[in-house]
Amino acid sequence: MQELISTSEFSPLIQEYAAYKLSLQGCSKKTVEEYLLDLRTFFRYLLARERNIDPGSEEFNRLDVRVFDLERIGKIHTEDIYDFLFYANQQRGNQWAARSRKLCAIRALYRYLVAKRRYLEIDPSANIDTPKAKKTLPKVLTLEEAERLLEAVEQDTDSPYRVRDYAILTLFLNCGMRVSELTGISLSDVDPELRSLRVTGKGSKERIVYLNDACQQALADYLAERTGPKYAKVPDRALFLSRLEQRISVKTVQAMVYKYLRAAGLEAKHYSVHKLRHTAATLMYQSGHVDVRVLKEILGHEQLNTTQIYTHVSNRNMEEAMAQNPLAGHRRKRGGKT
Repeated sequence: MQELISTSEFSPLIQEYAAYKLSLQGCSKKTVEEYLLDLRTFFRYLLARERNIDPGSEEFNRLDVRVFDLERIGKIHTEDIYDFLFYANQQRGNQWAARSRKLCAIRALYRYLVAKRRYLEIDPSANIDTPKAKKTLPKVLTLEEAERLLEAVEQDTDSPYRVRDYAILTLFLNCGMRVSELTGISLSDVDPELRSLRVTGKGSKERIVYLNDACQQALADYLAERTGPKYAKVPDRALFLSRLEQRISVKTVQAMVYKYLRAAGLEAKHYSVHKLRHTAATLMYQSGHVDVRVLKEILGHEQLNTTQIYTHVSNRNMEEAMAQNPLAGHRRKRGGKT
């Protein structure tokens, strides 16, 4: 589970920076917390190196980073950042994605200090190359596995939340929304005719998600319960409720998804909630022939290159393409002179 962090652990300068990310840039609280976690690790590494403290010790995790004010941050050099990234790889076992995120957090801080506020003149992170990404295809469920997952919910007749859970999984597999987007949906976000619903994505940006027949039916079944007498006195106007009759949490949704992945015999494949988003996008692109620019809007991506990961083709697609080559039937004539 993601570690929680407070701005009180930092100097007033970093608190000011965090407030800027939240209020003016519109970053989510989770995004800002992730930036602060990486900055805290960076600052602790610099202190540990200075004080000859083992980075793997408990003492490292107790180091107070409030000493990193403007003067101290202004003395950090490019070599210090390189050393930190090397430490992250060699001692923390961070792969390219985690190292890239740490470098991104450092760069964002210096962009604020140098370009936005002009507190500093030099950005020591400016010319550091981003760790090279290992090109991997997104891990997704096949159409048959997605159907098995939905069937696992249908067959769970003992669960009092079966209708709710089926609606949640149907939205994930058809709409490709993020789990934070799903848990944030309120009753007022749902179109009365169930043609669409409104979600709030990264950076507090709203978008409309249109619903197909499967989503409309699953939501109609669930709304019959949600707006019925059972929940008539519930003050929370969230669309999806927990057993405590409060807005369902990300953690609860994750636990539910893992439960049905196990029931469908898919646990060993290490699928996750986010893989359902990948699955929806891949099925829409490969089987539904959705244009990648339309897919970008459906998924709420800022940049088209983020969406283009779903334009990968399966081995079966490649086999079929090879078989359709007009020369595929040409064979060497046997029996002639060699």
